[in-house]
Amino acid sequence: MILAPLGPLNVSFEFFPPKTPEMEDALWRTVRRLEPLQPSFVSVTYGAGGSTRERTHATVKRLVDETSLNPAAHLTCVAAAKGEVDEVAREYWDAGVRHIVALRGDPQVPGSPYEPHPGGYTRAADLVAGLKRVADFEISVAAYPEIHPEAPSPGVDLDNLKRKIDAGATRAITQFFFYNDVYFRFLDRVLAAGITVPVVPGIIPVSNFKQIVRFAAACGAAIPGTMARHFEGLDEDPETRKLVATTIAAEQVRGLAAAGIKDFHFYTLNRADLCFALCHLLGLRAAPTAVAA
Repeated sequence: MILAPLGPLNVSFEFFPPKTPEMEDALWRTVRRLEPLQPSFVSVTYGAGGSTRERTHATVKRLVDETSLNPAAHLTCVAAAKGEVDEVAREYWDAGVRHIVALRGDPQVPGSPYEPHPGGYTRAADLVAGLKRVADFEISVAAYPEIHPEAPSPGVDLDNLKRKIDAGATRAITQFFFYNDVYFRFLDRVLAAGITVPVVPGIIPVSNFKQIVRFAAACGAAIPGTMARHFEGLDEDPETRKLVATTIAAEQVRGLAAAGIKDFHFYTLNRADLCFALCHLLGLRAAPTAVAA
């Protein structure tokens, strides 16, 4: 089946800071591969308790200095006083970064209850308000179509999202999901709550099914049974897995685009191949390279 072009779409990509020289080489190959697609922005994650603070900052700074991309740095509330977080934000502003993804963050010990730093921001809404006092950042926040795993109810979770928007956030990016109806129902509830900022769907192309099962268990995302069957028997066949992954993700995104969604955030896992192929299928093309006279 030949896929017809969908019309103009806007994409953004998420990366994580590399831990080793080999991972850094892989990241920058990914960055260079995706850069010509001219994404709206690219974000760089930040570990629990600031465990990747320096690596995140170095990655963001290099994106500013060496690429044409618009980087967004993740910041969290975990294990840091307000003054420390504010100083990191100022460093980003001074480095030319104008976009922050503001998150509460995960507990430092996986599986343990979240406990705010006694002198820190207690939740993402407080962090958003604090960042706005530091500088006039563009701020993105997280949204959960299938409810944050710690939220006692959908209503409480939605109220938390509204507090983040009221504090100054200009965009919400969803946790990844695989059922488009879940996202559409969530949008209905978001609009009913008076939230009018863009709620951008977060999409993760699945190449490693076992890995996604772990990710989904942690964030509460439901995985279609058909997906398990599609990847069955492909553990030792990476090339076929890539084909299947691109087909599944393309079908999901085209379904969203057919309903009028034009903005997409791709969780790349620092790999370019699937995201580049997916963007190509959706009609996105690299910017033409100028030819010297």
